[in-house]
Amino acid sequence: MTRRIPQDVSPTDPSVRPLLIGHRGAPGYRPEHTASSYRLAFAMGADAVEPDVVVTADGVLVIRHENEISGTTDVADHPEFADRRTTKRVDGERLTGWFTEDFTWAELATLRCRERIPALRPGSAEHDDTEPILRLTDLLELVGEASAEQGRAIGVVLEVKHATYFAGIGRDPAPLVERDLREAGWASGEHPLWIESFEQTVLAELRGRGVRAVFVYLLEAAGSPADLVARDGHLAQTYADALTPAGLDVLARDVDGISVDKQLLLQDAGPHLVDEAHRRGLRVFTWTCRPENAFLDRRFRRSGGAAAFGDYRAEWARIAETGLDGVFVDHPDLGAETFRS
Repeated sequence: MTRRIPQDVSPTDPSVRPLLIGHRGAPGYRPEHTASSYRLAFAMGADAVEPDVVVTADGVLVIRHENEISGTTDVADHPEFADRRTTKRVDGERLTGWFTEDFTWAELATLRCRERIPALRPGSAEHDDTEPILRLTDLLELVGEASAEQGRAIGVVLEVKHATYFAGIGRDPAPLVERDLREAGWASGEHPLWIESFEQTVLAELRGRGVRAVFVYLLEAAGSPADLVARDGHLAQTYADALTPAGLDVLARDVDGISVDKQLLLQDAGPHLVDEAHRRGLRVFTWTCRPENAFLDRRFRRSGGAAAFGDYRAEWARIAETGLDGVFVDHPDLGAETFRS
């Protein structure tokens, strides 16, 4: 049975564990970051939802997983935007397509969202081209409405994407995030809010601006963060360095929690990593729990092809056994059945 948060308990309460986070809403069923995806996550009992924010040409924060939007919108079908297609290097990766920073909000509002991985999620793709892009302010309003309707505090785990890149082109996201949160009443601890990024620099800037939130550092299984690469080049600290005992000591002074690639928790040392982080007062999240074979550890894949569900319950049970504090899920109903049973 799904454990619902009592009306007088916030999702930020450590006793609510693991926090069930609707990753981009409920994208196992609807195109990610759409209003219907988020509403479905609320209905399925998610404790919080995770929007990713990127920046427009006129300084509006819109909710997209990446600033390159050809795979998640119908922008390629708009002849009036054909000349906006270009090639850029974002966080060291060469990308060709259409980028949010080359559009005003009014222009982006004419686009419609699409399923990012239609071959794996054809049911979600049936809802393509029916919903517009959301702004951060739109999502905060949706969360407020759902919290009031359901009589429970629903949280937001806000991911700031490509902060160093955007700052480098004159569109620093930090003041924009602060602006939108303050105007919506989310910056002073009124609502359960986490802010996360793969770059610590933007987290420190937002904390310095007085935004009250739980600050979470996202860590890949390999590589180095873009902000440190921009500053230190090939000498930049790696994500692996940050997860050593010495690295965790430093993180405990700068952030409130870490969010790691689930593969790190599925290794034999996974429980030890969680224990070491907890000893230092750090909360531990993991991303992303998905049931399809394509996303499962090889040990838990089953027959039927990439889109078929494997033994996700066994994989997620192993993750739960580490004692972590939060999980990102694409199917909040399956997450509730597994992590809250």
